[in-house]
Amino acid sequence: MLGIHALRRGWRAKLYSYNLRVFDPTWFELPRKALARKLAERLAHQRGGKRRTATRAYLRFCELGGETRFRDLTGRVIRRYLDKGVPILTGLSSTFLYRTMRELPDSNEDDDIRGEPSGHFVVLCGYDRSKREVIVADPYGRNPFSPGRRYPVKMNRLINAILLGVLTYDANLLIIRPPK
Repeated sequence: MLGIHALRRGWRAKLYSYNLRVFDPTWFELPRKALARKLAERLAHQRGGKRRTATRAYLRFCELGGETRFRDLTGRVIRRYLDKGVPILTGLSSTFLYRTMRELPDSNEDDDIRGEPSGHFVVLCGYDRSKREVIVADPYGRNPFSPGRRYPVKMNRLINAILLGVLTYDANLLIIRPPK
């Protein structure tokens, strides 16, 4: 949705998605128009509100000129942007990242038995190569890593948290840049 917002204002947006609930792996090399056709076809056969909403958003993103990429998620993909000073908005599993208890969806109350994994968005804004740590800017003020809203996370843990974000429709990286 943020990518759509940026595109409507003339900004450029590139999305790396790992959401196999919406995208089929055979679509990974399709040009944008062909990908949009596949998403439209998929939308016609999907049930469930969240999947339909996500598919509609990905389709609109394509129609507005957003780039969708499918690459193995590695440290290199993340460092490629951070080394150039380009921040990355990412949706991930906060349950995995923070190693916290699952939550009840309606109340966000901790419950390790009845709870579900939670998703979250953070901004990746720097990289310490010597420690293999990504600097995370986190809007959640009560994060368990730091009294502030910025903290380092080991690259491998971050990658796992991003990929596990597929459980909550959050497995993605979004790069937004100003118009050329």
